[in-house]
Amino acid sequence: MNILICDDDKEIAEAISIYLQNEGYTTLTAHDGKKALSMLDENEIHLIIMDVMMPEKDGLRATMEIRREDNVPIIMLSAKSEDTDKILGLNMGADDYMTKPFNPLELIARVKSQLRRYTALGSLPEQGGEGIYTTGGLCLDEKQKTVTADGEEVRLTPLEYKILHLLMRNPGRVFSIDEIYERVWGEDSVGAGSTVTVHIRRLREKIEINPGEPKYIKVVWGLGYKIERLDNSPRR
Repeated sequence: MNILICDDDKEIAEAISIYLQNEGYTTLTAHDGKKALSMLDENEIHLIIMDVMMPEKDGLRATMEIRREDNVPIIMLSAKSEDTDKILGLNMGADDYMTKPFNPLELIARVKSQLRRYTALGSLPEQGGEGIYTTGGLCLDEKQKTVTADGEEVRLTPLEYKILHLLMRNPGRVFSIDEIYERVWGEDSVGAGSTVTVHIRRLREKIEINPGEPKYIKVVWGLGYKIERLDNSPRR
């Protein structure tokens, strides 16, 4: 699989590249956001590691532009550790966020985790597991890995798809933030509240006519989130 590393610090980019190549990945390197966008257009990329602070075009703007057309997983790197910076990165479309300096083994683990979700949920069809889930004008096709809202296809990232899939398979059931994180990310949910909230917000913006007054994904205050059943269509 091809991984694009975008960091203006050439030593960091080279170190990440070596670690990933040792794991069998093919790496490409860019040192600014503008070059990263160009390389994404010219190559088949399966994951991007994107630094926030870069010349020409910073990582936040580059991520925002990528998300207009592509759902490739993006792991954002930053020297800033404040929650506000993490939330901003996730809001721009990043799937994960790591603070420098980081443990290379942790980065590799997160890369593998994101790639598993991408191949299973974002790009390649899986064997079996056929099913169509509907509520109101929202439809999730498990076999085709597609989501439509009022007949229009909605482009979701693998994490957004997995959250929606979890909720739509269990209409009316309330899932706590911790449970959503543990089921979707496959990790302990310590300190993960803001991550889930940001992804739910992005998901609502894509499937709801008015995200401020959601029709499908409802919050149950103090408990969590659920998908509203708006019709009598059974799962089939």
